Amino acid sequence: MPPAAATNLGYTPPDGGWGWAVVFGAFISIGFSYAFPKSLTIYFKEIQEYFSVSYSEIAWVSSVMLASMYAGGPVSSILVNRYGSRPVVIVGGVLVCIGMALASFGTNIIHLYLCVGVIGGFGLAFNLQPSLTIIGTYFQVKRPMANGLAMTGSPVILSTLAPLNQFLFDSFGWRGSFLILGSIVLNCCVAGALMRPVNKSIPRKTIDESSKCESEAQEHAAAEDTTTHSDNLQTEDQSESKGHSFVQKFIDLSLFRHRGFLIYLIGNVVLFFGFFAPVVFMAPYAKHQGIDEYSAAFLLSIFALADMFIRPTTGLVGNTKWIRPRIQYFFSFAVSYNGVCHLMCPLASGYTGLVVYAVFFGLAFGMLSALLFEVLMDLVGAPRFSTAVGLVTIIECGPVLLGPPMAGALVDYFGDYKYIYYACGVFMLVSGIFFFVMHYYNYKKLDEERGKSKAMETRNSDEAVQLKMNQADRTMNETDE
Repeated sequence: MPPAAATNLGYTPPDGGWGWAVVFGAFISIGFSYAFPKSLTIYFKEIQEYFSVSYSEIAWVSSVMLASMYAGGPVSSILVNRYGSRPVVIVGGVLVCIGMALASFGTNIIHLYLCVGVIGGFGLAFNLQPSLTIIGTYFQVKRPMANGLAMTGSPVILSTLAPLNQFLFDSFGWRGSFLILGSIVLNCCVAGALMRPVNKSIPRKTIDESSKCESEAQEHAAAEDTTTHSDNLQTEDQSESKGHSFVQKFIDLSLFRHRGFLIYLIGNVVLFFGFFAPVVFMAPYAKHQGIDEYSAAFLLSIFALADMFIRPTTGLVGNTKWIRPRIQYFFSFAVSYNGVCHLMCPLASGYTGLVVYAVFFGLAFGMLSALLFEVLMDLVGAPRFSTAVGLVTIIECGPVLLGPPMAGALVDYFGDYKYIYYACGVFMLVSGIFFFVMHYYNYKKLDEERGKSKAMETRNSDEAVQLKMNQADRTMNETDE
């Protein structure tokens, strides 16, 4: 088992116990957060005909829902920091239920934007972010594996909802289906009830017990060095908080001066323009090629099954001693792999070709999703993760909001879905190459900084030993006199 990354939690995470119940709750909560907007695409063609709207207009339903989910990140972060994950997730489940119930009475497409998109999206935000945060409080050594298992909830629930939605539509129409889906999503409230706050009263284990045998002078010098290093890292945070005390109380704006965070943020903004559109338009693309409704819906199930298999596998691989120290490269590969899949999609002919694409896309999407938040936690650390994910999601809501409608506009203009996959493939591949280059630079800088820090520690230790020897000599001289 590779060593865990250093943290400043102030306690030892249990890395198991009730934490696995929390992972199960996060499995359900995260699963609905990501699967719900994708599963609603089953109803798009029928709703489009019912309201007589264009491809880009109907795409705004999922787009607004996903964007609201990401835009609600900072609000969710503040609530989690104030009240904890459990009540926030429960409230989120209730909000999505209310949104879907109201949408079932919709009379125009704007009504769906507000109810499904805004109300439902904010409810999903209250499900997603708290679930990601609480895993970091329960796990340290096994964190990549725990995150991978929790993120597996998305394909599991999607593989269930995709055929279920088609059955519900055939039996009750889209209005009745929305009412039933609103009741199903209340399971998130049960998931939230499992998210008991971690017991932080356990003292943190010391890394090196032999340090107790060091001389007082060495301990004093090391303490001064550690304090100075910590002060250097936090000086800008403290100065910022004096001028913006209210904002800094809830949001750590100093993250915008964090090199790794900025690399992650810039790459993800490009990435998310092509992240969701291929899933949103998979079933409509199949129907456009003359494939029947159930077979088109089954493509989402195939995609979800491949996704379901690869997520925990990615978590296990990412937790190995060979991958974890350089896990950002693994993430860069996953992003690039998605781009290549989308560029190859238009070459797939017939239903068999789309099935092959769904399998490879499911593997690529699952790898990326399993690593998406783990690599952010790896960059900024667990204590700052809650704020970091809130800042990331509010900024990412722009490309999340614009991506699917822009893709729909391509269909309206060219009359063919293949241009969606070309565009998304380019966005993903460019982002993947950017991650490879910038993380190489970041790892190189981190190695240099660690080398300088180690040299400084060695020098301080030598000075402490010399100081101790001088004090011993003076004591001996005084004794002789």
